[in-house]
Amino acid sequence: MRRSGGWSLPARAGRDADIAVIGGGIVGLAAAYKLLRARPGIQVMVLEKEPAVARHQSGRNSGVLHSALHYAPGSFKARLAVDGVRQMTAFCREQRVPFEVCGKLVVATRREELARLRDLMSRGIRNGVSGLEWLEAERIREAEPYAGGIAALRVPEEGIVDFRAVCAALVRAIEALGGQVLTAAGVRALRGVDPGWVLETARGDIRAGFVVNCAGLHADRVAALAGERPSIRIVPFRGEYYALRPERSFLVRHLIYPVPDPAFPFLGVHLTRTVGGTVLAGPNAVLAGAREGYRRWTVSARDLGSTLGFPGLWRFVARYPRECWNEVWRSFSRERFAGTLRRLVPELRADDLVPAPAGVRSQAMLPTGELVNDFVFVSGRQTLHVLNAPSPAATASLAIGDEIVRRCGAALPGLGGWVVARDGIGSEGACRS
Repeated sequence: MRRSGGWSLPARAGRDADIAVIGGGIVGLAAAYKLLRARPGIQVMVLEKEPAVARHQSGRNSGVLHSALHYAPGSFKARLAVDGVRQMTAFCREQRVPFEVCGKLVVATRREELARLRDLMSRGIRNGVSGLEWLEAERIREAEPYAGGIAALRVPEEGIVDFRAVCAALVRAIEALGGQVLTAAGVRALRGVDPGWVLETARGDIRAGFVVNCAGLHADRVAALAGERPSIRIVPFRGEYYALRPERSFLVRHLIYPVPDPAFPFLGVHLTRTVGGTVLAGPNAVLAGAREGYRRWTVSARDLGSTLGFPGLWRFVARYPRECWNEVWRSFSRERFAGTLRRLVPELRADDLVPAPAGVRSQAMLPTGELVNDFVFVSGRQTLHVLNAPSPAATASLAIGDEIVRRCGAALPGLGGWVVARDGIGSEGACRS
Protein backbone atom coordinates (compact mmCIF):
# COMPACT_ATOMS: atom_id res chain seq x y z
CA MET A 1 0.00 0.00 0.00
CA ARG A 2 1.18 3.53 -0.67
CA ARG A 3 0.01 6.74 0.87
CA SER A 4 -1.40 9.63 -1.15
CA GLY A 5 -2.92 12.78 0.26
CA GLY A 6 -3.32 11.08 3.64
CA TRP A 7 -5.37 8.20 2.20
CA SER A 8 -4.40 4.57 1.78
CA LEU A 9 -4.40 3.35 -1.84
CA PRO A 10 -3.71 -0.17 -3.13
CA ALA A 11 -0.48 -0.78 -5.03
CA ARG A 12 -0.67 0.41 -8.63
CA ALA A 13 1.92 -1.84 -10.28
CA GLY A 14 1.26 -2.24 -14.00
CA ARG A 15 -1.80 -0.02 -13.87
CA ASP A 16 -2.34 3.20 -15.81
CA ALA A 17 -5.18 4.53 -13.65
CA ASP A 18 -7.01 3.79 -10.46
CA ILE A 19 -10.27 4.73 -12.19
CA ALA A 20 -10.99 4.99 -15.91
CA VAL A 21 -14.00 7.08 -16.87
CA ILE A 22 -15.42 6.19 -20.28
CA GLY A 23 -16.97 9.23 -21.98
CA GLY A 24 -15.77 12.81 -22.32
CA GLY A 25 -19.16 14.45 -22.15
CA ILE A 26 -20.12 16.67 -19.25
CA VAL A 27 -21.19 13.78 -16.98
CA GLY A 28 -17.93 11.88 -17.47
CA LEU A 29 -15.85 15.01 -16.99
CA ALA A 30 -17.81 16.01 -13.88
CA ALA A 31 -17.37 12.49 -12.49
CA ALA A 32 -13.59 12.62 -13.01
CA TYR A 33 -13.38 16.10 -11.46
CA LYS A 34 -15.34 15.02 -8.39
CA LEU A 35 -13.38 11.78 -7.99
CA LEU A 36 -10.10 13.72 -8.05
CA ARG A 37 -11.39 16.18 -5.48
CA ALA A 38 -12.70 13.37 -3.29
CA ARG A 39 -9.40 11.48 -3.22
CA PRO A 40 -6.33 13.71 -3.70
CA GLY A 41 -3.57 11.76 -5.40
CA ILE A 42 -5.81 9.17 -7.03
CA GLN A 43 -5.12 8.53 -10.73
CA VAL A 44 -8.20 9.18 -12.88
CA MET A 45 -8.22 8.92 -16.66
CA VAL A 46 -11.08 10.03 -18.96
CA LEU A 47 -11.32 8.17 -22.28
CA GLU A 48 -13.18 9.95 -25.08
CA LYS A 49 -13.60 8.40 -28.52
CA GLU A 50 -13.89 11.73 -30.37
CA PRO A 51 -10.99 14.10 -31.18
CA ALA A 52 -12.33 16.53 -28.56
CA VAL A 53 -14.68 16.45 -25.58
CA ALA A 54 -18.35 17.49 -25.63
CA ARG A 55 -18.97 16.48 -29.25
CA HIS A 56 -22.40 14.96 -28.64
CA GLN A 57 -25.17 15.73 -26.12
CA SER A 58 -22.99 18.05 -24.03
CA GLY A 59 -22.18 20.29 -26.98
CA ARG A 60 -25.51 20.01 -28.83
CA ASN A 61 -28.18 21.40 -26.55
CA SER A 62 -29.93 24.67 -25.83
CA GLY A 63 -27.70 25.49 -22.86
CA VAL A 64 -30.48 25.73 -20.27
CA LEU A 65 -29.66 25.51 -16.57
CA HIS A 66 -32.70 23.58 -15.38
CA SER A 67 -34.40 23.69 -12.02
CA ALA A 68 -36.28 20.66 -10.65
CA LEU A 69 -39.67 21.96 -11.72
CA HIS A 70 -40.73 19.08 -13.95
CA TYR A 71 -39.39 16.03 -12.14
CA ALA A 72 -41.08 13.52 -9.85
CA PRO A 73 -40.48 14.41 -6.18
CA GLY A 74 -37.95 12.09 -4.61
CA SER A 75 -36.41 11.09 -7.94
CA PHE A 76 -32.72 11.39 -8.76
CA LYS A 77 -33.60 14.05 -11.31
CA ALA A 78 -35.42 16.18 -8.75
CA ARG A 79 -32.76 15.90 -6.07
CA LEU A 80 -29.75 16.23 -8.32
CA ALA A 81 -31.18 19.08 -10.43
CA VAL A 82 -31.77 21.28 -7.37
CA ASP A 83 -28.29 20.57 -6.05
CA GLY A 84 -26.74 20.58 -9.51
CA VAL A 85 -27.94 23.97 -10.74
CA ARG A 86 -26.55 25.64 -7.63
CA GLN A 87 -23.23 23.81 -7.91
CA MET A 88 -23.03 24.57 -11.62
CA THR A 89 -23.50 28.31 -11.17
CA ALA A 90 -20.89 28.30 -8.39
CA PHE A 91 -18.46 26.38 -10.63
CA CYS A 92 -19.04 28.82 -13.49
CA ARG A 93 -18.32 31.78 -11.22
CA GLU A 94 -15.14 30.16 -9.98
CA GLN A 95 -13.98 29.18 -13.48
CA ARG A 96 -15.18 32.43 -15.11
CA VAL A 97 -17.51 30.64 -17.52
CA PRO A 98 -20.19 33.10 -18.70
CA PHE A 99 -23.73 32.25 -17.58
CA GLU A 100 -26.93 34.05 -16.71
CA VAL A 101 -29.64 33.16 -14.20
CA CYS A 102 -32.41 34.80 -16.18
CA GLY A 103 -35.45 32.78 -15.16
CA LYS A 104 -38.06 31.21 -17.41
CA LEU A 105 -41.79 31.34 -17.96
CA VAL A 106 -43.95 28.23 -18.33
CA VAL A 107 -46.97 29.57 -20.20
CA ALA A 108 -50.52 28.24 -20.20
CA THR A 109 -52.29 29.14 -23.45
CA ARG A 110 -55.56 27.24 -22.88
CA ARG A 111 -57.82 27.05 -19.85
CA GLU A 112 -57.44 23.27 -19.62
CA GLU A 113 -53.72 23.83 -18.98
CA LEU A 114 -54.26 25.89 -15.83
CA ALA A 115 -54.73 22.91 -13.51
CA ARG A 116 -51.58 21.28 -14.91
CA LEU A 117 -49.67 24.53 -14.40
CA ARG A 118 -50.77 24.65 -10.74
CA ASP A 119 -49.71 21.02 -10.32
CA LEU A 120 -46.35 21.93 -11.81
CA MET A 121 -45.97 24.76 -9.31
CA SER A 122 -46.82 22.40 -6.45
CA ARG A 123 -44.28 19.86 -7.71
CA GLY A 124 -41.58 22.52 -7.94
CA ILE A 125 -42.24 23.66 -4.38
CA ARG A 126 -42.01 20.06 -3.14
CA ASN A 127 -38.70 19.67 -4.98
CA GLY A 128 -37.21 22.74 -3.32
CA VAL A 129 -37.31 25.14 -6.27
CA SER A 130 -37.13 28.67 -4.84
CA GLY A 131 -39.07 31.80 -5.75
CA LEU A 132 -41.81 30.31 -7.95
CA GLU A 133 -44.36 32.95 -8.90
CA TRP A 134 -47.80 32.68 -10.53
CA LEU A 135 -48.37 35.35 -13.18
CA GLU A 136 -51.67 36.43 -14.68
CA ALA A 137 -51.82 37.53 -18.31
CA GLU A 138 -50.89 41.20 -17.82
CA ARG A 139 -47.81 40.29 -15.78
CA ILE A 140 -46.63 37.82 -18.41
CA ARG A 141 -46.21 40.75 -20.78
CA GLU A 142 -44.06 42.58 -18.19
CA ALA A 143 -41.57 39.71 -18.25
CA GLU A 144 -41.92 38.73 -21.94
CA PRO A 145 -43.66 41.50 -23.92
CA TYR A 146 -44.40 39.31 -26.95
CA ALA A 147 -45.48 36.16 -25.12
CA GLY A 148 -49.05 34.95 -25.31
CA GLY A 149 -50.87 32.99 -22.65
CA ILE A 150 -53.53 33.39 -19.99
CA ALA A 151 -51.27 32.54 -17.04
CA ALA A 152 -47.67 31.57 -16.46
CA LEU A 153 -45.32 30.22 -13.84
CA ARG A 154 -42.12 32.22 -13.39
CA VAL A 155 -39.12 30.08 -12.42
CA PRO A 156 -36.35 32.47 -11.34
CA GLU A 157 -33.62 29.86 -10.69
CA GLU A 158 -33.36 28.74 -14.32
CA GLY A 159 -30.65 30.16 -16.53
CA ILE A 160 -28.40 29.72 -19.53
CA VAL A 161 -24.79 28.71 -20.12
CA ASP A 162 -22.58 27.31 -22.87
CA PHE A 163 -22.00 23.74 -21.72
CA ARG A 164 -19.11 23.34 -24.16
CA ALA A 165 -17.33 26.10 -22.22
CA VAL A 166 -18.19 24.28 -18.98
CA CYS A 167 -16.63 21.10 -20.39
CA ALA A 168 -13.47 22.98 -21.37
CA ALA A 169 -13.26 24.35 -17.82
CA LEU A 170 -13.73 20.84 -16.40
CA VAL A 171 -10.85 19.54 -18.55
CA ARG A 172 -8.60 22.29 -17.18
CA ALA A 173 -9.70 21.52 -13.62
CA ILE A 174 -9.13 17.77 -14.10
CA GLU A 175 -5.63 18.31 -15.43
CA ALA A 176 -4.82 20.78 -12.64
CA LEU A 177 -5.77 18.05 -10.14
CA GLY A 178 -3.46 15.53 -11.82
CA GLY A 179 -6.04 13.68 -13.92
CA GLN A 180 -5.82 12.89 -17.63
CA VAL A 181 -8.26 13.36 -20.50
CA LEU A 182 -7.40 11.22 -23.52
CA THR A 183 -9.25 11.96 -26.75
CA ALA A 184 -9.42 9.71 -29.83
CA ALA A 185 -9.39 6.87 -27.31
CA GLY A 186 -12.60 4.98 -28.02
CA VAL A 187 -13.02 1.80 -25.96
CA ARG A 188 -13.34 -1.28 -28.15
CA ALA A 189 -13.29 -4.04 -25.54
CA LEU A 190 -13.05 -4.63 -21.80
CA ARG A 191 -11.18 -7.58 -20.27
CA GLY A 192 -11.51 -8.38 -16.62
CA VAL A 193 -8.21 -8.94 -14.81
CA ASP A 194 -7.34 -9.32 -11.15
CA PRO A 195 -7.68 -6.65 -9.99
CA GLY A 196 -9.59 -4.40 -12.34
CA TRP A 197 -9.80 -4.17 -16.11
CA VAL A 198 -7.83 -3.89 -19.32
CA LEU A 199 -9.52 -1.44 -21.67
CA GLU A 200 -8.69 -1.97 -25.34
CA THR A 201 -8.78 1.51 -26.87
CA ALA A 202 -7.90 3.17 -30.15
CA ARG A 203 -4.74 4.38 -28.40
CA GLY A 204 -3.70 1.00 -27.03
CA ASP A 205 -4.47 -1.01 -23.92
CA ILE A 206 -5.07 0.79 -20.63
CA ARG A 207 -5.20 -0.93 -17.25
CA ALA A 208 -7.51 0.44 -14.57
CA GLY A 209 -8.63 -0.74 -11.19
CA PHE A 210 -12.20 0.48 -11.63
CA VAL A 211 -14.32 1.65 -14.59
CA VAL A 212 -17.03 4.33 -14.58
CA ASN A 213 -19.19 4.19 -17.71
CA CYS A 214 -20.50 7.61 -18.73
CA ALA A 215 -20.73 6.81 -22.44
CA GLY A 216 -24.10 8.50 -22.99
CA LEU A 217 -25.45 7.41 -26.38
CA HIS A 218 -23.42 4.20 -26.13
CA ALA A 219 -23.75 3.51 -22.39
CA ASP A 220 -25.73 0.28 -22.82
CA ARG A 221 -23.15 -1.08 -25.26
CA VAL A 222 -20.24 -0.24 -22.95
CA ALA A 223 -22.11 -1.98 -20.12
CA ALA A 224 -22.43 -5.06 -22.37
CA LEU A 225 -18.66 -4.99 -22.97
CA ALA A 226 -18.26 -5.31 -19.19
CA GLY A 227 -20.58 -8.32 -19.09
CA GLU A 228 -23.74 -6.55 -17.98
CA ARG A 229 -27.06 -7.35 -19.64
CA PRO A 230 -29.24 -4.31 -19.00
CA SER A 231 -32.89 -4.69 -19.96
CA ILE A 232 -33.07 -1.06 -21.04
CA ARG A 233 -32.02 0.04 -24.51
CA ILE A 234 -30.74 3.43 -25.64
CA VAL A 235 -33.20 4.69 -28.26
CA PRO A 236 -31.90 7.84 -29.98
CA PHE A 237 -34.32 10.73 -30.52
CA ARG A 238 -33.09 13.59 -32.69
CA GLY A 239 -34.03 17.00 -31.38
CA GLU A 240 -34.24 19.49 -34.23
CA TYR A 241 -33.80 23.21 -33.63
CA TYR A 242 -34.43 26.42 -35.48
CA ALA A 243 -32.96 29.79 -34.60
CA LEU A 244 -34.79 33.11 -34.85
CA ARG A 245 -33.37 35.47 -37.43
CA PRO A 246 -31.27 38.09 -35.59
CA GLU A 247 -33.63 40.92 -36.53
CA ARG A 248 -36.51 38.98 -34.90
CA SER A 249 -34.71 37.86 -31.75
CA PHE A 250 -36.34 40.73 -29.82
CA LEU A 251 -39.45 38.52 -29.62
CA VAL A 252 -37.87 36.50 -26.80
CA ARG A 253 -36.05 37.97 -23.82
CA HIS A 254 -35.14 34.79 -21.95
CA LEU A 255 -36.83 31.34 -21.78
CA ILE A 256 -40.45 30.57 -22.74
CA TYR A 257 -41.79 27.02 -22.28
CA PRO A 258 -45.21 25.44 -22.80
CA VAL A 259 -47.08 23.54 -20.12
CA PRO A 260 -45.94 19.96 -20.78
CA ASP A 261 -48.47 17.53 -22.23
CA PRO A 262 -48.98 14.72 -19.68
CA ALA A 263 -49.81 12.37 -22.55
CA PHE A 264 -46.29 12.61 -23.98
CA PRO A 265 -42.99 12.24 -22.07
CA PHE A 266 -41.16 15.24 -23.62
CA LEU A 267 -41.38 18.91 -22.63
CA GLY A 268 -42.44 20.21 -26.04
CA VAL A 269 -40.83 22.82 -28.28
CA HIS A 270 -39.82 26.02 -26.49
CA LEU A 271 -37.87 29.24 -27.00
CA THR A 272 -34.47 29.81 -25.43
CA ARG A 273 -32.06 32.74 -25.60
CA THR A 274 -28.46 31.52 -25.43
CA VAL A 275 -25.52 33.26 -23.71
CA GLY A 276 -24.36 34.28 -27.19
CA GLY A 277 -27.65 36.09 -27.85
CA THR A 278 -29.13 33.65 -30.38
CA VAL A 279 -32.71 32.55 -29.76
CA LEU A 280 -33.23 28.82 -30.30
CA ALA A 281 -36.61 27.24 -31.00
CA GLY A 282 -37.12 23.55 -30.31
CA PRO A 283 -36.42 20.76 -29.94
CA ASN A 284 -38.93 18.33 -31.32
CA ALA A 285 -38.32 14.60 -30.78
CA VAL A 286 -38.10 12.25 -33.77
CA LEU A 287 -36.54 8.83 -34.03
CA ALA A 288 -32.95 9.12 -35.28
CA GLY A 289 -31.52 6.70 -37.84
CA ALA A 290 -28.25 6.55 -35.90
CA ARG A 291 -27.15 7.18 -32.35
CA GLU A 292 -25.14 10.07 -33.73
CA GLY A 293 -27.66 10.90 -36.43
CA TYR A 294 -27.71 14.67 -36.38
CA ARG A 295 -28.97 14.92 -39.94
CA ARG A 296 -32.34 13.60 -41.07
CA TRP A 297 -30.90 11.14 -43.56
CA THR A 298 -27.94 9.91 -41.49
CA VAL A 299 -28.43 6.18 -40.95
CA SER A 300 -26.31 3.54 -39.24
CA ALA A 301 -27.37 0.00 -40.15
CA ARG A 302 -26.23 -1.25 -36.75
CA ASP A 303 -28.00 1.48 -34.79
CA LEU A 304 -31.21 1.44 -36.79
CA GLY A 305 -31.37 -2.35 -36.69
CA SER A 306 -30.90 -2.27 -32.92
CA THR A 307 -33.67 0.30 -32.54
CA LEU A 308 -36.18 -1.27 -34.92
CA GLY A 309 -35.54 -4.71 -33.48
CA PHE A 310 -36.34 -3.55 -29.95
CA PRO A 311 -39.95 -4.43 -28.97
CA GLY A 312 -40.11 -1.44 -26.65
CA LEU A 313 -40.00 0.99 -29.58
CA TRP A 314 -43.14 -0.43 -31.19
CA ARG A 315 -44.98 -0.46 -27.87
CA PHE A 316 -43.98 3.18 -27.40
CA VAL A 317 -45.33 4.11 -30.85
CA ALA A 318 -48.55 2.18 -30.15
CA ARG A 319 -48.95 4.06 -26.87
CA TYR A 320 -48.38 7.53 -28.39
CA PRO A 321 -49.41 7.32 -32.08
CA ARG A 322 -50.84 10.84 -32.40
CA GLU A 323 -47.96 12.47 -30.57
CA CYS A 324 -45.34 10.56 -32.61
CA TRP A 325 -47.04 11.59 -35.85
CA ASN A 326 -47.14 15.23 -34.76
CA GLU A 327 -43.41 15.18 -34.02
CA VAL A 328 -42.65 13.76 -37.47
CA TRP A 329 -44.97 16.28 -39.14
CA ARG A 330 -43.20 19.14 -37.34
CA SER A 331 -39.88 17.74 -38.54
CA PHE A 332 -40.89 18.10 -42.20
CA SER A 333 -42.91 21.32 -41.94
CA ARG A 334 -41.39 24.62 -40.82
CA GLU A 335 -44.89 26.12 -40.87
CA ARG A 336 -46.12 23.40 -38.51
CA PHE A 337 -43.10 24.01 -36.25
CA ALA A 338 -43.81 27.75 -36.24
CA GLY A 339 -47.49 27.14 -35.58
CA THR A 340 -46.65 25.30 -32.37
CA LEU A 341 -44.37 28.15 -31.30
CA ARG A 342 -47.05 30.76 -32.05
CA ARG A 343 -49.03 29.46 -29.11
CA LEU A 344 -46.20 30.89 -26.99
CA VAL A 345 -45.31 33.98 -29.09
CA PRO A 346 -48.25 34.91 -31.38
CA GLU A 347 -46.20 37.26 -33.59
CA LEU A 348 -43.72 34.58 -34.61
CA ARG A 349 -43.82 33.63 -38.31
CA ALA A 350 -42.42 30.66 -40.22
CA ASP A 351 -39.97 32.89 -42.10
CA ASP A 352 -38.55 34.04 -38.75
CA LEU A 353 -36.98 30.58 -38.40
CA VAL A 354 -33.67 29.38 -39.86
CA PRO A 355 -32.24 25.86 -39.34
CA ALA A 356 -29.90 25.36 -36.39
CA PRO A 357 -27.74 22.34 -35.42
CA ALA A 358 -29.67 19.34 -34.11
CA GLY A 359 -28.91 17.17 -31.11
CA VAL A 360 -29.62 13.54 -30.27
CA ARG A 361 -31.11 12.65 -26.90
CA SER A 362 -29.72 9.50 -25.31
CA GLN A 363 -32.97 8.06 -23.96
CA ALA A 364 -33.24 4.72 -22.21
CA MET A 365 -36.40 2.73 -22.94
CA LEU A 366 -37.83 -0.36 -21.29
CA PRO A 367 -39.04 -3.39 -23.27
CA THR A 368 -42.57 -2.36 -22.23
CA GLY A 369 -42.23 0.83 -24.29
CA GLU A 370 -41.94 3.12 -21.28
CA LEU A 371 -39.24 5.77 -21.31
CA VAL A 372 -36.97 5.61 -18.28
CA ASN A 373 -37.69 8.94 -16.62
CA ASP A 374 -34.88 9.04 -14.10
CA PHE A 375 -31.12 8.73 -14.00
CA VAL A 376 -30.03 5.09 -13.77
CA PHE A 377 -26.88 3.84 -12.01
CA VAL A 378 -25.91 0.15 -12.18
CA SER A 379 -22.99 -1.35 -10.26
CA GLY A 380 -21.05 -4.36 -11.54
CA ARG A 381 -17.72 -6.03 -10.94
CA GLN A 382 -15.35 -3.11 -10.35
CA THR A 383 -17.65 -0.99 -12.52
CA LEU A 384 -20.31 1.68 -12.23
CA HIS A 385 -22.55 2.33 -15.23
CA VAL A 386 -24.56 5.53 -15.75
CA LEU A 387 -27.12 3.99 -18.10
CA ASN A 388 -29.58 6.86 -18.40
CA ALA A 389 -28.65 10.52 -18.10
CA PRO A 390 -30.87 12.66 -20.35
CA SER A 391 -31.83 16.25 -19.53
CA PRO A 392 -31.25 17.72 -16.95
CA ALA A 393 -27.99 15.77 -16.79
CA ALA A 394 -25.85 18.67 -18.01
CA THR A 395 -27.25 20.98 -15.32
CA ALA A 396 -27.01 18.24 -12.69
CA SER A 397 -23.62 16.91 -13.80
CA LEU A 398 -21.65 18.05 -10.76
CA ALA A 399 -24.29 16.58 -8.44
CA ILE A 400 -24.25 13.39 -10.53
CA GLY A 401 -20.49 13.42 -9.99
CA ASP A 402 -21.11 13.47 -6.24
CA GLU A 403 -23.44 10.48 -6.59
CA ILE A 404 -20.74 8.64 -8.52
CA VAL A 405 -18.22 9.44 -5.77
CA ARG A 406 -20.59 8.01 -3.16
CA ARG A 407 -21.08 4.82 -5.14
CA CYS A 408 -17.39 4.39 -5.89
CA GLY A 409 -16.56 4.90 -2.23
CA ALA A 410 -19.02 2.15 -1.32
CA ALA A 411 -17.83 -0.20 -4.09
CA LEU A 412 -14.05 -0.10 -3.59
CA PRO A 413 -12.85 -2.10 -0.57
CA GLY A 414 -10.03 -0.40 1.24
CA LEU A 415 -10.87 2.97 -0.26
CA GLY A 416 -13.19 4.21 2.45
CA GLY A 417 -13.34 7.75 3.72
CA TRP A 418 -14.20 9.38 0.41
CA VAL A 419 -15.30 12.99 0.69
CA VAL A 420 -17.83 14.78 -1.49
CA ALA A 421 -16.31 18.14 -2.40
CA ARG A 422 -19.40 20.16 -3.27
CA ASP A 423 -18.89 23.31 -5.28
CA GLY A 424 -19.72 26.53 -3.53
CA ILE A 425 -22.83 25.42 -1.61
CA GLY A 426 -21.68 24.36 1.80
CA SER A 427 -19.05 22.39 3.64
CA GLU A 428 -17.73 19.03 2.60
CA GLY A 429 -19.48 15.99 3.98
CA ALA A 430 -18.35 12.40 4.40
CA CYS A 431 -19.74 10.02 1.81
CA ARG A 432 -22.19 7.34 2.76
CA SER A 433 -23.15 4.34 0.70
